[in-house]
Amino acid sequence: MLLSRRLLQLFVGLFAYGFAISLMVRAGIGVAPWDVLSQGLAKHTGMSFGLITFLTSLVVLLLWIPLKQRPRFGTVANTLSIGPVADLGLRVLPQQTEWWAQGLTFAGGLLLLAVASGLYIGADFGPGPRDGLMLGLHRRLGWRVGVARTSIELTVLAAGWLLGGQVGIGTAAEALLIGPLVGVTLPLFARRASSAPASPSLAAATRPDMPRV
Repeated sequence: MLLSRRLLQLFVGLFAYGFAISLMVRAGIGVAPWDVLSQGLAKHTGMSFGLITFLTSLVVLLLWIPLKQRPRFGTVANTLSIGPVADLGLRVLPQQTEWWAQGLTFAGGLLLLAVASGLYIGADFGPGPRDGLMLGLHRRLGWRVGVARTSIELTVLAAGWLLGGQVGIGTAAEALLIGPLVGVTLPLFARRASSAPASPSLAAATRPDMPRV
């Protein structure tokens, strides 16, 4: 895959990812564990959701150090872009209150999140901060990818819920459906092996024991 095409795929994917998060937040029926944490922290600090997402990414990157994880270009792009795009989406999207609109908005956000994940992960520029933390635990401590991911997300979900983040049916739907959905979208956009071997992060993203990418 040409470098220019991979770069375009990366940035389209990251923009779509941030916007998908804002759709799911505006649906008002629950969000993914890391977003529950961002909501809770935003509620107590007065900072915007996107700024908290950015700052959380920086903290997670610090956890990479003892795990000897090295950030790549995609890691930096992920850290810098998703929070601001999510804030942009939250400024332009209305809060949904009717049950049918909430369901449609959340479903649209979840599907967009799956496509966005396939795009940015498939470009193979390195994992985002949270995926890299999972991979670091897998490599350094020997945890299965799914165990590492589940442990991390249950921890941040509990913390976010205690801080007042929104947990609901959408949280469960995201946890159950995002893995299978990305299992469909990732092969469509993954870097082809004919150009160069896929990185370990891309290989790990296709593992069957990974519940969410």
